[in-house]
Amino acid sequence: MRAFYADQFVLPLPPGHRFPMAKYGLLRDRLLGSLPEVQLRPAPEATAGELALVHAPDYVEAIHNGTVAPAVVREIGFPWSPAMALRARLSVGASISAVRVARTEGLAANLAGGTHHAGVGGGAGFCVFNDVAVAARLAQAEHARQSRQVLQVAIIDLDVHQGDGTARIFADDPCVFTLSLHGARNYPFRKARSDLDCELPDGCGDAEYLQALDGALDELSHRFDPDLLIYLAGADPHEDDRLGRLSLSFEGLEARDRRVFDWAWQRRLPLAFVMAGGYGQRLESTLQIQETTFRVALEYWRRWRRVIAPVPVGPASAPAEPGWQNPRA
Repeated sequence: MRAFYADQFVLPLPPGHRFPMAKYGLLRDRLLGSLPEVQLRPAPEATAGELALVHAPDYVEAIHNGTVAPAVVREIGFPWSPAMALRARLSVGASISAVRVARTEGLAANLAGGTHHAGVGGGAGFCVFNDVAVAARLAQAEHARQSRQVLQVAIIDLDVHQGDGTARIFADDPCVFTLSLHGARNYPFRKARSDLDCELPDGCGDAEYLQALDGALDELSHRFDPDLLIYLAGADPHEDDRLGRLSLSFEGLEARDRRVFDWAWQRRLPLAFVMAGGYGQRLESTLQIQETTFRVALEYWRRWRRVIAPVPVGPASAPAEPGWQNPRA
């Protein structure tokens, strides 16, 4: 199973910054050591044209050249630097690649991603560009060129925080269904409207969470018939998470993942997944949850291997052409 990663996912941050940036490199090392079937591939940079499928070109350019407004930088939560801009483009490129591979091989992953608070004209909550939204839009454009039909995309967001940026981007798009299961009293405190929102109380445990997820998946089945699923597998609903406020166990999160992967498999839906949030009191907790997500994914990838033969997918297998393309060019 192919998964996309870049060393630049680990962005140098000021001392005391609360974002656990080290988790990306540690997850990579963990997968290399324990899950050799996960084939790590270099993430390409998203181009300005790809980013402009979702984001305002002026915002894309400002992030690239460092002229983004200080208020926007504060809202994002990362200080601007060339490394920050590169990391943001690579994170989107990894999700683009994962979606391309999933559409031919059934399953693929991004070791980062899930930057669901970013909107058309700005970022927020440690999110610069919305990787899932860009990947969905690009998949639709590529599909339309090949078949002249509209690709129907479902986004299942199980990060503990609502995917407000994603919800706003696709608010008027009947071809993308956004489902968000999140803490009712958690960030963002002013929620957007997804196609389906399931708000959970503080302290919500395994049984209540899984019941809500079952109901949401059942409703999704009745309301939408997707051709592609993008899954945000946040680790932050865990009981040990600093920012989560829910109380899921390791076993509950594994059951959550199995429900999503099985829902997609039963429909033979290609599935690309991203890691999204994870802020464990102990970093080991976050890594254990993420490794389990990959273990579950591999079970379903092996099923896909029995029904389809993997084929080369071109751009997803190698970095994009070098050089930044100005969005105004």
